[in-house]
Amino acid sequence: MSERTAAGGEPVEAAPPGAPDRNLALDLVRVTEAAALAAGRWIGRGDKESADQAAVDAMRLMLQTVTMDGLVVIGEGEKDKAPMLYNGEPVGNGRPPHVDVAVDPLEGTRLTALGRPNAISVVAVAERGTVFFPGAAVYMDKIAGGPEVADAIDITAPPEENVRRVAKAKGMEPEEVSVVVLDRDRHEELIAALRRVGAKVMLITDGDVAPAIAASEEGTGVDLLMGVGGTPEGVISAAALKCLGGAMQGRLWPRDDEERAKLVEAGYDVDRVLSTDDLVSGQDVFVAATGVTTGALLQGVRYTDEGAVTDSLVMRSRSGTVRRIEARHAFEKLMKFSTIPYR
Repeated sequence: MSERTAAGGEPVEAAPPGAPDRNLALDLVRVTEAAALAAGRWIGRGDKESADQAAVDAMRLMLQTVTMDGLVVIGEGEKDKAPMLYNGEPVGNGRPPHVDVAVDPLEGTRLTALGRPNAISVVAVAERGTVFFPGAAVYMDKIAGGPEVADAIDITAPPEENVRRVAKAKGMEPEEVSVVVLDRDRHEELIAALRRVGAKVMLITDGDVAPAIAASEEGTGVDLLMGVGGTPEGVISAAALKCLGGAMQGRLWPRDDEERAKLVEAGYDVDRVLSTDDLVSGQDVFVAATGVTTGALLQGVRYTDEGAVTDSLVMRSRSGTVRRIEARHAFEKLMKFSTIPYR
């Protein structure tokens, strides 16, 4: 196998053929920026379908410029129901590396339509065959936290116990722990249990990817994410948490006996606790996320006289590098060579 030489003179083993050998996330951030800018035109306009379609169109176009042989594992749905970014669709320019791709062009379509916080555009990429495919599992019970609590959380333990463990791990009192939970009827008991132990429960209406990532970032005011949410979103969150050193545990949550039977028939163990590595087993994971509406994690699209400003996170698990990128976009120049309608 050929060798390359690092700056210090030490030989560096070349990556295996087809494996990622550069920081793809730096290419992927252009993808999420384009999707966020396209969706940004629909903020507060009450039309979540148009917002989502704008993000999908922009993301699909930009993904084709990325040097990768990508396969969409988590996308907009099955081929017969999603004309773009469907599960199994090839993306990228077809050249190595060979990777799995998980996309959410607009995480928080309703948040965008109503002008509410925490809508983002996000893409995760890992080595081919290493991203969990959820199949018919629409929902998953989740618990997610940052590096300090990675060894403390346990989805099989009562909520009160998890709060106490997190408080101990972070050197705080249970009353200081902030837990993000989707505001759903199914979480009535969870919310009550968290409040009994004194935790601060932060209810959100939609979009649990941004809060899951925020739990691993300092200064966001989020310590934990708990509760049942989308399985695809859980996998994407796990990819980001793997880059950040955080942890997620999940367990498939069938909505009824029919869905449970389908999952069992397809070979899924619905009682198994899925770790971060179960959800994303790759060792070279790339994630890019761009804010659409301002939230705890990222600022949203801000418009200027010349165009707009975006705020993004770019991360890679192998290096552990996390970048925050503020980009200024000049629409007049962009639209001279891009077909994306930024205005």
